Amino acid sequence: MKIIIALIAALSVGGVGGWSLGNSQPSAAEQMNNPHNRVPVATDMPLATDFISLRPALDTLPTESLSETELQGLRYMREEEKLARDVYSTLYDQWSLPIFANIAQSEQTHTEAVRDLLEKYQIADPVTDDSIGVFTNPDLQQLYTDLTASGATSVEEALRVGALIEDLDLFDLAQEIKNTNNQDIVLVYQNLMRGSRNHMRSFISQLDARGESYTPQHISQSEFDEIVASDKERGGGQTSRNGNTLGSGGGGRGWGNR
Repeated sequence: MKIIIALIAALSVGGVGGWSLGNSQPSAAEQMNNPHNRVPVATDMPLATDFISLRPALDTLPTESLSETELQGLRYMREEEKLARDVYSTLYDQWSLPIFANIAQSEQTHTEAVRDLLEKYQIADPVTDDSIGVFTNPDLQQLYTDLTASGATSVEEALRVGALIEDLDLFDLAQEIKNTNNQDIVLVYQNLMRGSRNHMRSFISQLDARGESYTPQHISQSEFDEIVASDKERGGGQTSRNGNTLGSGGGGRGWGNR
């Protein structure tokens, strides 16, 4: 999150190197007639495991003490995941490219997973208005403006914006994992990283098919190369930091109103 000001500055110079989309996706015929949809998109639908709620698994883990760093990290990641959802929703409206609608739905699950942690620890939710493009954090508010403006210039640039968001998300989540030992927080962050890696693979696949490329801005080149060279990751997210399997439970007790 410390690099977000630099990211906003780079964008301003010129480009980047309860919510539902419902039934707003175009029909197959509309997709075929859309000049931007020349690349098959079926493989860009997130895996079913990207939509599994972690709430039952969180219910099996202890509620531990929180440091100020952990608390601030939760608040920030709640809005950063919302940022991804909102940018992708806006870019879908701009380009009608199904990858943005599909991944926006997955990002809704991501931001809800962090919200579940906020509720468990009785932390005030920074998302007081869940409307598209509205943020409490001023840096994320500006970043939304800059990313959507950049993504509006071309469909290729919109796909690079998607890759950039996942790049930033992976970097920030890795930093937050280093700052916590709480099992439930680690579980959520690791699963968000798995989802972001899958999303990155989808965006890069679309760029590759168009003869375009993306250079990572935040994670290392070697990490990026490893991600895009490997298959999509499956799993319901029931694994702790030490690799132990966690029970998914049934419906979970819950710890607040949804």
